[in-house]
Amino acid sequence: MTKLTKNKKLALAKIDTDKSYTIEEAAGLVKDITYTKFDASVDIDIRLGVDPRKANQMVRGVVTLPNGTGKDTRVLVLCTPDKEEEAKSAGADFVGLDDYIEKIKEGWTDVDVIITMPSVMGKVGALGRVLGPRGLMPNPKSGTVTMEIGKAVKEVKAGKIDFKVDRYGIVHSTVGKVSFSPDKLVENVREFVSVIQKLKPSSAKGTYVKSIYLSSTMSPGIRIEPKSLEV
Repeated sequence: MTKLTKNKKLALAKIDTDKSYTIEEAAGLVKDITYTKFDASVDIDIRLGVDPRKANQMVRGVVTLPNGTGKDTRVLVLCTPDKEEEAKSAGADFVGLDDYIEKIKEGWTDVDVIITMPSVMGKVGALGRVLGPRGLMPNPKSGTVTMEIGKAVKEVKAGKIDFKVDRYGIVHSTVGKVSFSPDKLVENVREFVSVIQKLKPSSAKGTYVKSIYLSSTMSPGIRIEPKSLEV
């Protein structure tokens, strides 16, 4: 059994594990129990009453958090030369095509999001074995395969994230930083959960949102009362 550090014991002592907190309480508490020396990310875990093995119960979508993620998202744009200037002026960190495809084939994946255009998906598709397991494969549904390269880069940089339910029926995402005010965290969580609610598959039976937990890097999870997020 792993030994609890003094800080973790103090953090655990502040949480009533039998209680479900309102989102407002949880947003304040997650700041209070985080003991990292750096500005930790705040994460959300939502367990859904779906069976992801069934295609008609796959929950996948895109959300733009009103206050961003607080993270500097590194964007690679794989495009033809005529689109390079548009990508650079929109704030892309890396722009090119064949050189970066070769780098990725050799194992380079030091980016958070890859944006590309339909005409080069043939080349990008060949990178599936490297990009797929890392969740970096561009996808038209998430807006990362588009002719509107500049717009896509700006949206990602502003806090647009895509998500999908994992094989255990859980959606996991970052919704901010510990340095955010509780109000900003609440706004981001509300937006994220409202998007999840709208994506409820018609074939999903019973309780859709089974549980919601908020945590930060290395902090215990705080259980949120789903009703506190209903508008």
